[in-house]
Amino acid sequence: MQPDRKLLSGNEALATAALHAGITMGSGYPGTPSSEILEEFNKGGGFARWSPNEKVALEVGIGVAFAGGRALVTMKHVGVNVAADPYFSVAYTGVDGALVIVSADDPGMSSSQNEQDNRRFALAAGMPTIEPSNSQETYDFFLEAVRLSEEWHSPVMFRMTTRVCHSKSLVKFADESFAPPKPGFTRNIPGRVMIPAHARPAHRRMRDRLAKLQAWNETSALNTVHEGDAALGIITSGISYVHVREAAPDARVLKLGMTYPLPFERIRQFAQSVKRCVVIEEGDPYLVEQLRMNGIAVEDKPEAFRFGELNVNRVRRILANDTSPETVIKGGKPPELCAGCPHRMTFLTLNRLNCIVSGDIGCYTLGALPPFEAMDSQLCMGASIGIGLGLRHTLPQNEARRVVSVIGDSTFFHSGLTGIAEMVYNPPKNGHIVLILDNGTTAMTGMQEHPGTGRSLDHMAAQQILPEDVVRAMGVANVKTVGYGRELEDALSEAMAQDAVTVIVMRQPCRLMKVKTPAPKCEGENDDE
Repeated sequence: MQPDRKLLSGNEALATAALHAGITMGSGYPGTPSSEILEEFNKGGGFARWSPNEKVALEVGIGVAFAGGRALVTMKHVGVNVAADPYFSVAYTGVDGALVIVSADDPGMSSSQNEQDNRRFALAAGMPTIEPSNSQETYDFFLEAVRLSEEWHSPVMFRMTTRVCHSKSLVKFADESFAPPKPGFTRNIPGRVMIPAHARPAHRRMRDRLAKLQAWNETSALNTVHEGDAALGIITSGISYVHVREAAPDARVLKLGMTYPLPFERIRQFAQSVKRCVVIEEGDPYLVEQLRMNGIAVEDKPEAFRFGELNVNRVRRILANDTSPETVIKGGKPPELCAGCPHRMTFLTLNRLNCIVSGDIGCYTLGALPPFEAMDSQLCMGASIGIGLGLRHTLPQNEARRVVSVIGDSTFFHSGLTGIAEMVYNPPKNGHIVLILDNGTTAMTGMQEHPGTGRSLDHMAAQQILPEDVVRAMGVANVKTVGYGRELEDALSEAMAQDAVTVIVMRQPCRLMKVKTPAPKCEGENDDE
């Protein structure tokens, strides 16, 4: 018999809730802190797949929900930028089944290039949003998110943050079970085809749905009040609630579980019930701005606390109006490329050739740090190629020839293909060089599979797509596949002397891959074989 409670991380709790909610399919792109959700869902028997990027993952999820199924789509916060096109439009169309989109935000940038607050995306797109504060709420609130999505025919964003994703607490499972979804296609051209004539009324329907959801949220059990001394009232959400309860155990606290659309009347009544009302929220002043715009007077945190994660001590300082400089915590060992990593030799080679390196997102981004310091720019997934082309178009010839775009294999499939199309379609007069570092895995987030590995999410054998085949098909004539060291240096030197577009695939497996990723298996093959 399965125990009725377990010690689970937020990601594990969400995966368990997805199994209990009868999710038809999970899709996503790996990104810390969300990567474990689909893997755990798959281990539990759920049907899950990695997509080439977040946009495709969301589109697959939308298709599942259009067909009456229940879809779970996972990504980290910056992944929502990639998925923004379908994200905004599915808020208009709504869904037939259920669609829950996980945005795992990273306040403090533990492993991200920015610390955007994706509650802004909820407001901009008109996407109902739920925020849990611990593993139990992650489990309970996800079940509620599936119910809401199905009953209101609306997609729902489920916003988690790093500490909720990775910290563990006991989770008690629900007694009730979900009836299986009833897939089936219903033709609805005005509701599903977003040409302007259909999108205009769809926008009005979406706003009407949000107004009703806002009224529903006024009495929703997702929002709770912890009674306490009326001298101090705190409005909060997510992980901030945990810090608040420890920092101010005697305060009266309104914890918001559904942070879009907000229950303004309920909040107003709470604010009027206390002498002093402070908003404690991690990241942007999202709640503060919304409340003040609706005439609810609340105190904000000082600007210094907008950056990084909150903790108990920082919350105490906010409540005490303590704006003195914070103690700088001494950092640990700085991150670096692993011993024996083939990327180390690659960046030494790029340095030796005095290349201007337009870099990308992946573990190889560490090539920007000492002792290599061999990456000159890095913004977002796939940007290495476009930025490299811009540099080539602009710099004097002697400098332009030194520009090399460096991108990993998973990132190439995620967002590099359109950059290659731009390079072939609008080549700089001195050509360009794209160096694909193919280590056979998505190493940075924990060895996940991608279209180039020949394995699916569960490490079963799958159709493999080779980057060199793709770029040849897209019109790149000069394509080389090399190992690292002398082979790579010769290939780069030759390409830098030419006025042509060139793609070099440096193929060398990640040193950690054998440890973390099992060999591919075929259908029916067990682990002992």
